[in-house]
Amino acid sequence: MGYNMGQRQCQAQGPSQQLCHRSSLLGNWVSEGCCWIVRALYRCARLPMERVGRWLGRPREIYNLLRFKMGGGAAVMPPLDQLPKGQWAGGGELHTDLPTHDALHCASTQALLDTLSDNLKTCYRYLNETSRSFAAVIQALDEELRHAVCILYLVLRALDTVEDDMTISLETKVPMLHNFHSYLYQPDWRYMESKEKYKQVLEDFPTISLEFRNLAKVYRDVIADICHKMGAGMAEFLQKKVESLQEWDKYCHYVVGLVSIGLSRLFSVLELEDPIIGQDTELANSMGVFIEKAIIIRDYLEDQLAGREFWPREVWSRYAKKLSDLAKPENIDVAVQCMNELIINALHHIPDVLTYLSRLKTQSVFNFCAIPQVMAIATLATCYNNKQVFRGVVKIRKGQAVTLMMDATNIQAVKSIMYQYVEEIYRKIPSTDLSSNKTQQTIVSIQTLCFPNGTVVSRNRYSPIYLSCAMLLAALSWQYLSAMSEALEDVQAKEN
Repeated sequence: MGYNMGQRQCQAQGPSQQLCHRSSLLGNWVSEGCCWIVRALYRCARLPMERVGRWLGRPREIYNLLRFKMGGGAAVMPPLDQLPKGQWAGGGELHTDLPTHDALHCASTQALLDTLSDNLKTCYRYLNETSRSFAAVIQALDEELRHAVCILYLVLRALDTVEDDMTISLETKVPMLHNFHSYLYQPDWRYMESKEKYKQVLEDFPTISLEFRNLAKVYRDVIADICHKMGAGMAEFLQKKVESLQEWDKYCHYVVGLVSIGLSRLFSVLELEDPIIGQDTELANSMGVFIEKAIIIRDYLEDQLAGREFWPREVWSRYAKKLSDLAKPENIDVAVQCMNELIINALHHIPDVLTYLSRLKTQSVFNFCAIPQVMAIATLATCYNNKQVFRGVVKIRKGQAVTLMMDATNIQAVKSIMYQYVEEIYRKIPSTDLSSNKTQQTIVSIQTLCFPNGTVVSRNRYSPIYLSCAMLLAALSWQYLSAMSEALEDVQAKEN
């Protein structure tokens, strides 16, 4: 990706200048990659050998982290000349651990960056500050749609911040949620009393609403409609609990399903996709509901600590008197059983997800839609039968996330990923699970849907054995050099 930018800049230069410039770019590229490897090896050398063993046991993730760092993520990430200055398209958690490609910025890049308004640059900064993996997939869209989806995300992030803020009284919060869509047309509206982590999107809402009003009418209509319906749905569930599985589906429809339906309408109206994508609201809704269920299941403890409850009573009441009881150590076994039941419920959306994705024809739209889905199935597989969900934070590894982002670029790859993770769930089904037969049937049906003839497409490009050996040799070499360096320092200290 960076080398291609260098080529564009070099077109106006002479042969010797081109060679020099290309060599400089390549040198920076290799140097930055080597520095990343050294830092990784340094961390490895300081870890206990048990953790080092687990790290080396995932050579493909290590390889993909390096490949992504060296520009291999261009298939799913946007060119740097289309991003606000100083920001990396990875966003979220990845943003803090993988350095930016500053060495690859050039004059032609800056010329294009200067075309963005200051307000729009601020919006992209908020996008990267408030999102995790979504920042990456949003910024991989084509320019006009990307700006609209960025604003859509920030508007709904602001709405969600109001819902999540437990310091706002219901007397204030319910009217705010119902009226939030009208604030898009009020230039000076902002809310300064929030105590939530992402309060900046409420405090600087005038910047976001201004960029909303600068969008084309087709975008404004969809965003305002989603905001209106979502606010009403959130207000409804603030005043009642999620009782049944049907109501769980309804809540997930309000908070994410509506977004997926609205985006699908945009894909069709802009002729990026066929009309059926915008018309089949059931499939579009399943795309959002699947993601939201994975988030709700994973965030059980975080929501409990904040005083929020989204697990359906119909399920958890069979395992505990109160939902909060599942967090008690003495209830850990029944808590895991309850969670496993919810995870299997979420898996029933996978057939709709695969059907929806199989209809997409635009690569950037496919990446945008597929990446959150594979992140969701990986999250569910990580949570399944995992007691840690009730004790602390559970999330997928960064190397795992990068590998999913780079792999999920076509429907066959997505099917392979889905197959892999439901197989992981299958292997973790406890023998004491009274519904194990039902769980196994659900997983087998998904695997058959992915690959009817039973032949799974491999996602490995290089032998894990070779990669493991290489990483093991590098780690041992680094530990040996570190030990020698420390011994030499001790000798010099004694001599002095």
